[in-house]
Amino acid sequence: MVLLAETPKRIAGLTADLSPAQLRANPEPEEWSANDVLAHLRSCADVWGAGIMTIVAEDEPTMRAVNPRTWIKTTNYLNLEFRPSLRCFIKQRADLLAVLESLPRGSWSRNATATGAGAPLEWTVLSYADRLARRERQHLTQFEKIVGMLQM
Repeated sequence: MVLLAETPKRIAGLTADLSPAQLRANPEPEEWSANDVLAHLRSCADVWGAGIMTIVAEDEPTMRAVNPRTWIKTTNYLNLEFRPSLRCFIKQRADLLAVLESLPRGSWSRNATATGAGAPLEWTVLSYADRLARRERQHLTQFEKIVGMLQM
């Protein structure tokens, strides 16, 4: 949970000195801008955070798997300005952490079945949270690279 709590703060810190134009700039052709990375992380948080909330609310639900890259197409995240989008991400993360922090230890193993992406998969609160944290760790490195290239 530490990484889930730190991710929004690290993104805010890394990008604090960048202009709106820099936040939308692709550091290299075919590479994502900081805005693109944030949009992707918001999409992951939507999809996997919703999975966590469903598992917490229902006993052994069956859910349709949703790919964050597909989900993002239903949002306006890629078109939003970075700072308001980051504020939304920070709020969403605070809401998710409030739920996770209130869970009794045994609730982390509550599970669901995800269908629609090949063979059905079993997910738990813990596995969704871990998946989200690992994805964010990868993209924090990407933010660092983007910021470093823009500040050259």
